[in-house]
Amino acid sequence: MTSPQTGPEGPAASSAWELLLPAAAAPPRARGRSLQAALREAVRSGRLAPGTRLPSSRDLAADLGVSRGLITEAYEQLTAEGYLRSGRGSGTWVGAAVRAARPHARDLAPRTPGARVDFVPGTPDLSLFPRAAWAAAQRGVLADLPHQELGYPDPRGLPRLRTALAGLLARRRGVVADPERIVVVSGVAQASALLGSALHARGVRAVAVEDPGSPQHASLYAAAGVTAVPVPVDGEGLAMEPLRASGARAAVVTPAHQFPTGIAYSARRRTELLDWARSVDGILLEDDYDGDFRYDRAPVGALQGLDPEHVAYTGSVSKSLAPGLRLGWLLVPRGWAEEVVERKRTMDLGHPALDQALFARFLERGDYDRQLRRCQRAYRERRDALVAALGEHFPGAGVSGIAAGLHVIVTLPERYGPRERFLARVAEAGVAVRPLADHAHGGAPEEGVRLVLGYAHVAPARIHEGVRLMAKAAAR
Repeated sequence: MTSPQTGPEGPAASSAWELLLPAAAAPPRARGRSLQAALREAVRSGRLAPGTRLPSSRDLAADLGVSRGLITEAYEQLTAEGYLRSGRGSGTWVGAAVRAARPHARDLAPRTPGARVDFVPGTPDLSLFPRAAWAAAQRGVLADLPHQELGYPDPRGLPRLRTALAGLLARRRGVVADPERIVVVSGVAQASALLGSALHARGVRAVAVEDPGSPQHASLYAAAGVTAVPVPVDGEGLAMEPLRASGARAAVVTPAHQFPTGIAYSARRRTELLDWARSVDGILLEDDYDGDFRYDRAPVGALQGLDPEHVAYTGSVSKSLAPGLRLGWLLVPRGWAEEVVERKRTMDLGHPALDQALFARFLERGDYDRQLRRCQRAYRERRDALVAALGEHFPGAGVSGIAAGLHVIVTLPERYGPRERFLARVAEAGVAVRPLADHAHGGAPEEGVRLVLGYAHVAPARIHEGVRLMAKAAAR
């Protein structure tokens, strides 16, 4: 094979032509594109260095056994793109514009590497995802969906899905659900971003958040230019005097099952919060992240049902189906609907229509209700297994919070402290846990060993093994 015509660049460039051999052997219709792609990659990877002179189209075509026209076309295409340069009578050279590194796709998904048992809260059991029912719904949607529904959707969501969601939320969560005020979103995170942007546009610069609480709330609202002000949580919910003193006119709350303390807001505190919102012409942002999962009684209805004009309500399928679906809903007060919908339109032109139609069918056929019942049975069993294992291996440990959701708060006796030593020993044993102190936004640090243990994604046998490993590590 003829080698490229430069001095020190020659050997490296010569080896680069080996990349073109498979492309030259591609089927005739794909050969031109394959040659261009292989030559482009040789330049990007550095195997053809800047300043390397390339063989003439005639010589390279002869070496590769292809037509000269394919090589000429490849040279012209890559010259137009900036990978090559050429001049009349001076040949074709590798250009100096390319600075691309070889692509490397990292996986930044949140995981706990190396853990034998993972009690970090927030993850459902992804093996419970109803693959067969989901696939059947997908086949049905693909067969029936009108062509026009594959176009840009209403930014609020498909009317069919919003109608089905309104029925679900009214029936299961006691929400005053007008389909015209439901916005389909990619999870609670996007709902928070939309509300934060709308608050900022109205001149609101502070939002009260629960302390302890979800660490995501503060960062999501900060991204919209709204400062999160930590307000302590007491035994009934968000503490009213600190809330009034905060100067905020908006507050993020998890009243059905506060995260992470596990309490349910009292009826009195719900009333006080609504009175506060009316008095400051403000809004409550209700995150109903796991409101469907209550194991000792029927779930407490949503706060939004008491005053839909002062509460924005949001939820998702992240705990019931899978967080990777990125599918949720936001129900906004009438006075906020227009600006929130316009921001949704600007942000992404609407949620994917095919996903919406699929979930609507899933709701209409009763598949989602069956999934909720399946998850509730599994998660109740796992909570019971965790409480029993803690009672066996950590005598004197206290489990607080209502029997609900996907996590518990555990307070260990003083003999297991100090906290940092306990956490280090448990981590060495291969058990991943999260201290309650990690969820504090401000104020005094959490004392003692108090843990937020997630159990939904851990099989009952593994739950018992994990607690046993923790106890063995703590006793060292």
